[in-house]
Amino acid sequence: MFDRVAQEQEELVRLAPKATKAVNSQGRRYHEEPCPMRTAFQRDRDRIIHSKAFRRLKHKTQVFIAPSGDHYRTRLTHTLEVAQIARTMARLLRLNEDLTEAIALGHDLGHTPFGHAGEVALNNLVQGGFRHNQQSLRVVDLLEDYGRPGWGLNLTREVRDGILCHTGEQLPMTLEGQLVRWADRIAYINHDIDDALRANVITEAELPKDLLEILGYDYSARISRMIREIVTASEGQDAIVMGKTMGEAMDELRNFLFQRVYIGSSAKKEETKVGSLITELFHFYLNHPQELPAHLDPEAPLDRRICDYLAGMTDSYCLADFQKRFMPKGWMVC
Repeated sequence: MFDRVAQEQEELVRLAPKATKAVNSQGRRYHEEPCPMRTAFQRDRDRIIHSKAFRRLKHKTQVFIAPSGDHYRTRLTHTLEVAQIARTMARLLRLNEDLTEAIALGHDLGHTPFGHAGEVALNNLVQGGFRHNQQSLRVVDLLEDYGRPGWGLNLTREVRDGILCHTGEQLPMTLEGQLVRWADRIAYINHDIDDALRANVITEAELPKDLLEILGYDYSARISRMIREIVTASEGQDAIVMGKTMGEAMDELRNFLFQRVYIGSSAKKEETKVGSLITELFHFYLNHPQELPAHLDPEAPLDRRICDYLAGMTDSYCLADFQKRFMPKGWMVC
């Protein structure tokens, strides 16, 4: 039977010398007997997919708040696109696809409702600030469980590191984690352009032509070129990199999105209300801590428990909770 041990041995032969092998994992926070069928990273991937936090991503904003169209990205579809791009690069570089996929699927579990507007609001409210990558690690370490209270998902160190370091100044400890950093950027730059075009926030004619000549003139071409560039530049290297010309063009295209889509566009007007909504709920729970659910981390300070609760909400649940707490109800005569 093709079992875990056979898969681990197969990885030693098939994967590149600098790839992370499951048999060499630095392990979990709490000891568990290995799964007889799955490698450690496959087990991590499955735990993430079956978590409640992962399911809630389908109702969390990517860029456009609660879009009425069926084809706009959500935080879940963004996550799936990141995983697909990252796995493609991992296969081409003969890195560990299972580790790559686990990191990609878990990287945004800590994202707030209403996208980065929710993140900014919580960052201004909670002692010590709020960063979604840190919250993603908190989700898998403390807020989720798989039947063993207090253990979280008990993921391997490599997956936890990749989740925490998918953004920010510190690079992940594995090449697979570094792949996810690049895949995240490739995914959101391209699908946010696609969504902005669909929403008529920008037009094809407004996209910088000099950058398109380097990166590609359509969605598929850009993703393919970026993947090829990273794979070519990173083959046999100690880090995942992109060539200078392509990297600079990618950064400029990202800056274009910030100027035309992420800040001040018509699609972002509703975000001005997010800060007030989150703030009102935050102060409500400060004054009524008995209203918080019991499953939150009991050892955390009150403001952090409130942050955990609000960050875990979907857009729709957050709106419903605000309505419940602050909007008057119609009188009903029984």
